[in-house]
Amino acid sequence: MEITNNFGLPSFVVDALTFSDYSRGDAQISVTQLIDSPRVVQLQKQHADKQSKDAVDFVWSRFGTSVHNMFEESLKSVDSPAITEERLFAQWNGWKLSGAIDIQEVEDDGVTISDFKVTSVWSVINAKPAWDNQLNTYAYLVRKAKGQTVKKLQIVAILRDWQRRKAEQERNYPSAPIVVLNIPLWSESEQDRYVESQMEKHVNADFDAMTGQKLIECSAEEMWEKPTVYAVMRKGRKSALKLHQSDKLAQDMLDGMDDTHYMDVRVGEKTRCTQDWCGVSAYCDQFQGDLLDVS
Repeated sequence: MEITNNFGLPSFVVDALTFSDYSRGDAQISVTQLIDSPRVVQLQKQHADKQSKDAVDFVWSRFGTSVHNMFEESLKSVDSPAITEERLFAQWNGWKLSGAIDIQEVEDDGVTISDFKVTSVWSVINAKPAWDNQLNTYAYLVRKAKGQTVKKLQIVAILRDWQRRKAEQERNYPSAPIVVLNIPLWSESEQDRYVESQMEKHVNADFDAMTGQKLIECSAEEMWEKPTVYAVMRKGRKSALKLHQSDKLAQDMLDGMDDTHYMDVRVGEKTRCTQDWCGVSAYCDQFQGDLLDVS
């Protein structure tokens, strides 16, 4: 990947922002890759040398690394029994899965897994499904690699855009800049099915890429797709009276109302499947095909 410096930052700033000692070990796939789209992962591999990223785009990931280091050093200083940054491995059909877990608190009745996120208020309010997938995969690794039972999963979210004024005025807004979110713990069989299904998809995508076959397309979930909805509105009111999945249902509701009511069509979108969000959209025939369909 080419690193650009479009904002003329001093070289020592660029070096600090872009430094990384990350390694997934001798595994074929990491947890981060496992929970991602197989198509995206393969395109990232194929076109790594053609991609570019500006130094400023690394600010929040580096900030996240700093937060991880802060918690890790703090736990060491108080001689905590918690296990920090342990990388675990598990095998599936010849492929090795790797994941580094931020914090494991081991007690007699099971392990509590905590993961630190430097993220946005929006992400906390809307609860990313990827967080459920990630932490339950960590639970899978703890079971497979260490033979231990996981009893609890949680995200410690540091909100980079939190505002005190909004916290005081908005009901659903986080009350503090750090929030602990409980993540649903799946059954062991659910974890097994998810991880093994994802592993199979990635193994198949890897084979397809090596043999020049068409890659599996991203799913609606992987594209963060939002469907078109039809809102029944009333003049002078900002929020919808009701949201419908079809224009017919919305119109049926409007038929019994006066002319102060109207339909607002909220066009769906594939939030991730854009040039701004997806770093491999320029090389993706699925994305290019969607552009042609729209035009």
